[in-house]
Amino acid sequence: MMTIDFLRWMMALVLAALAGQLIRKFKMPAILGWLIAGMLLGPHALSLMPDTLLKNSVYSVLINWFATAFGIMLGAELVWNNIRSYGRALIITTLTQSLGTFAVVSLAFCVIFAIRGVPFWLGFVFGGIALATAPAPAVSIVTEFHTRGPVTDTLLPMAIMDDVVGIAVFFTVNAVIAGKVSGSSGSPLLIPVLIFLPVLLGVAVGFPFALILKHLENVRLGLLTLLAGITVVELTGWVFNAVLLPGISLNYTLMGVSFAAVFSNLLPQKQVDILTHGFSPFLGVSLLATIVNLGAPLDYHLILGAGLYTFIYIAARAFGKYFGARFGATVTHLPDTVQKYLGLTLLPHSGVSLVFTGIACATLSPLPDLAKIIQGTIAAAAVINEIIAVFAAKKGFELAGEIHAGDPGKEDAD
Repeated sequence: MMTIDFLRWMMALVLAALAGQLIRKFKMPAILGWLIAGMLLGPHALSLMPDTLLKNSVYSVLINWFATAFGIMLGAELVWNNIRSYGRALIITTLTQSLGTFAVVSLAFCVIFAIRGVPFWLGFVFGGIALATAPAPAVSIVTEFHTRGPVTDTLLPMAIMDDVVGIAVFFTVNAVIAGKVSGSSGSPLLIPVLIFLPVLLGVAVGFPFALILKHLENVRLGLLTLLAGITVVELTGWVFNAVLLPGISLNYTLMGVSFAAVFSNLLPQKQVDILTHGFSPFLGVSLLATIVNLGAPLDYHLILGAGLYTFIYIAARAFGKYFGARFGATVTHLPDTVQKYLGLTLLPHSGVSLVFTGIACATLSPLPDLAKIIQGTIAAAAVINEIIAVFAAKKGFELAGEIHAGDPGKEDAD
């Protein structure tokens, strides 16, 4: 990355951090300021972060490091003794809200496309894009407001499980569509590779680093070892993405989650707490950089051009997420607050949706008119939905009573 690009990026992060502080004065989460700053500083507005920066390979490596790093918080929550009582309920609720969203969005678009003379099967592409949840916004709110309680405890492990289901469903749909469009089908081996390879890589790096951490008593040395482990995980993922499996995009957050889950289950809880507390400043920077990167490609002009498909997509996805989560939490007897408010915290979506949209449009390149419908709809929805989702997620935690008076994050926000 050129020095001037690096300085522009640093300036963008500082401005985004200031925007976050400003928006907190209005009792809104800082992430909203970061997201809006990313849009305004990206290539579609002030271009402090131009396309040349966003597509730079060094910048991509840094962003992937941050994505791996914020996976540490999610992985630290995957302590077997803590989630064992919720295990079955977590799996069932993840499936009901993710597959429920796929069903609702697919049905809505299949019907409207059939009415409008568009191939109805395009609706399943929208369903496949819609079901995944972007974990970074929810993690940012949890971190900022120090939320704690049943909704938080359910959301954090579910966020990563939701992405696993999303990968499986989307790439299955994409393989079927590829066969329909071009007469060939995507390799069935791609789906397990995308799901299990990141987990295996994270675990493979996690075990030796967990053994090292277990014998370190010095807090600073332990933190440096943790940062080194994150770097090794990220570089391992890069080798697979760029060298061994070019054209395959592995999930760095999933790698970070798997890495953290190993040491979180092998180390004493007190040592894990000390490590994660020392890591919190790095987590904050990772979330800031990730959210700004999420906002930068979004074109705010699309809000004005949003059409019927965009609003159907946002409404159908919200319906599927909320009522799918509520149904699953109810039948598995999760706490009442989880039944009522978990769905609100699952609405953030943009990063995952844009990645899936790019893949779907490439698959539909022989049918550019259909690719354009997907691209225009999801791009506009990404901007509008993410702003709504941030408010909804914070409100969900508030209604659940998990933003507690007296917490540091609450005081700062007020």
